[in-house]
Amino acid sequence: MGYGYSIRLIRLNKSADRKLLGVRLGKLCIQHDVPVSSVATKLGVSRQTVYNWFVGTTSPNPNLALRIEKFINLIK
Repeated sequence: MGYGYSIRLIRLNKSADRKLLGVRLGKLCIQHDVPVSSVATKLGVSRQTVYNWFVGTTSPNPNLALRIEKFINLIK
């Protein structure tokens, strides 16, 4: 948890629907210790938006889906 992923966020991510793109992104970022600020900057959204994706509260705009998939492939 080098980048401050709280236990609460990790639990919420684990219990969220794994089919959601933002939740999958969150899982990988947590596993690979990728900071939320890096994800937000790369995708042009706020850190809060990224957190919401990670826990499944909201889903990314469909226009971002391809960029997110590319980002996921970079993390893997």
